[in-house]
Amino acid sequence: MIIDSHCHAGRGDLLTAPWNTDAPMESYLRRARRAGIERTVVFPAFHTDYVTANRELARVVDQWRPRLVGFAMVNPKNDAGRVREMVREAVVRHGFRGLKIHGHEAMPTREVCEAAREFRLPVIVDVAGKAHVIDMFAPQYPKVNFIIAHLGSFADDWRAHERVVEQLARYPNVYADTSGVRRFDYLVLAVKRAGARKLLFGSDGPWLHPALELNKIRLLGLLPAETNLILGDNARNLIFARPSQGDGQSQVPFAGQSSCGDHLAFVV
Repeated sequence: MIIDSHCHAGRGDLLTAPWNTDAPMESYLRRARRAGIERTVVFPAFHTDYVTANRELARVVDQWRPRLVGFAMVNPKNDAGRVREMVREAVVRHGFRGLKIHGHEAMPTREVCEAAREFRLPVIVDVAGKAHVIDMFAPQYPKVNFIIAHLGSFADDWRAHERVVEQLARYPNVYADTSGVRRFDYLVLAVKRAGARKLLFGSDGPWLHPALELNKIRLLGLLPAETNLILGDNARNLIFARPSQGDGQSQVPFAGQSSCGDHLAFVV
């Protein structure tokens, strides 16, 4: 199974750029189907109210279930004091399986990390080139697995890519997705230094073409087992286990799927 671990869906309310205006699914899903992508992790477009955005995302996921898997988005600064409540609604009411944080809004806080740890969720955080912050939160929360979107930088910052590659090798709970990485040799370097088990395929759809992003993984020329790890096995093991309902309840894997030792947090 090929799983796209990084895609946006729904409408934003800022109306100043594609990523805060609208992320339509129709063209993305056609392209993904032709590329052989069977599941896609989606999170909201940028929004000033993520309670509203997460609820709208839930309707989008319901419309395309089981193709889409929802991740809630929170703003650690603006949502301070209500993050746990938002996460609980996302898990219990909407069936979401992870969180997303974007560094252009705010970096992960203890409140966010503790909610992720309690509910055993993946959290996607975009560090926006500031890879040094990973050295702050990753060792503080070893039971939270962090996936660094774009290998640390959508803006083609080679210094961020280099640091994230080193962090992938150093921290057991740090992973990265491949979406939007233009300097191909940093993907090669990440596999060489950290191994295929530390990377997840992502497209950054609907604005980037999923087939184009998928082809980058195939061009790595890895062994079939390594390619399968990046294209779906890593995501399945890290994301597709039933999250905790909070208050210490245990995580239960779906039938036919393996349980991951810790929960996954994505940093985009």
